[in-house]
Amino acid sequence: MSRNTKINLLLLLVVAALAVLPLALGLGDHKEEPFTGADGEAETAITEIEPDYEPWFSPLYEPPSGEIESALFSLQAALGAGVLAYYFGLHRGRRQGEQRALERVGEEAAAGGAAEAPKTDRV
Repeated sequence: MSRNTKINLLLLLVVAALAVLPLALGLGDHKEEPFTGADGEAETAITEIEPDYEPWFSPLYEPPSGEIESALFSLQAALGAGVLAYYFGLHRGRRQGEQRALERVGEEAAAGGAAEAPKTDRV
């Protein structure tokens, strides 16, 4: 097994542990909604500290339910991941294409040998 495979398996194991351990250990059992987002937690903390607090802004769109809000967040994350994957794939493909083109030029120059001198526009 190569070193990269070992590292990838270790990282996969760590990610799986981070996903499963909070559920297995019951880290959110004492709360009504155990795994809500940070926005909900912040709102609860602010209203406990300052009950008369009025937010400066209101959302442009308020989804009718938490499920729809979660679906929209997942869609946003998927679109962002798609854009990043496209960018990195495009960048890597261009780099590989340039490398292959340079290798081809080098092979053609080696195949031509010293018999053909490179053509230049210099006088």
